[in-house]
Amino acid sequence: MVLSVHLDDADLLPLAAEALVEQGSWAVQEDGGAILTWIPDPADPDAVLAELGAHVRANLPDGVEPRLSFHWQANEDWARKWKDGLGPRRVTDRLVVKPTWTEWEAEPGQVVLDVDPQMAFGTGEHATTRGCLRLLDSVVRDGDRVLDIGSGSAILAIAAVRLGAAEAVAVEYDPDANLNARENVEQNGVLGRVVIVEAMADAALLAGFGRFDVVLANILSGVIRPLLPAFRDALAGAPGGRLIVSGILRAEHEDVVRDAAAAGFRVEKVDEEDEWWSALLRPVA
Repeated sequence: MVLSVHLDDADLLPLAAEALVEQGSWAVQEDGGAILTWIPDPADPDAVLAELGAHVRANLPDGVEPRLSFHWQANEDWARKWKDGLGPRRVTDRLVVKPTWTEWEAEPGQVVLDVDPQMAFGTGEHATTRGCLRLLDSVVRDGDRVLDIGSGSAILAIAAVRLGAAEAVAVEYDPDANLNARENVEQNGVLGRVVIVEAMADAALLAGFGRFDVVLANILSGVIRPLLPAFRDALAGAPGGRLIVSGILRAEHEDVVRDAAAAGFRVEKVDEEDEWWSALLRPVA
């Protein structure tokens, strides 16, 4: 069965795709202003549409209503066709992200991350992940302690450690995502240096982790904004602290900048790709 998700605002289609991936879709494709995915023929298509529609709606801004439909299509080896469309991505001069079934001849000093798309968000195929990785590569230092909020596949935490951080704490409340994250941690040889915490991030949880040098938050702006004071506390207010935020639509970034300033941050560097806005923030002395 081929499932289609239509939105009036095409800029929001990546959010719909993210919701489908979180629900276990292994193949999503943008086509003609819609997101398509392929799922095994269900016994009750209407029930599947209702369930997936609820998840997609929850991932969109308030008031945005997705339209879901489906049609039947002859079986093909969708897993093979999907894999054919994915390959290594050189995100920065020294950072490459690739699926495990592909090869990459690493250059001297280059860091290659093996991350397969599964039920967790974060593979290098989304602009927000790439924005975070570019900013992280420019600021991570040897020995840093890193906090990754809404870590999904743990790609950012893994990248931080592979780029020189001493430790990364990856906080994610989705148990399915954490299964994938643990596989990725082992696959990339960072067991013991990336710690996965299965919990919902809030100020009390963050306060219990102690001080960090870098905080990463590739999540929705509506989640980032209330946590900004807790992020500043996690950085202990030091000017040397670094906060990287992403998952923010360009249309939303002014609200994030305003709330960040109120929490004691200034914007140091911006990374923009497609409709997405990512930024490096520093605590104000």
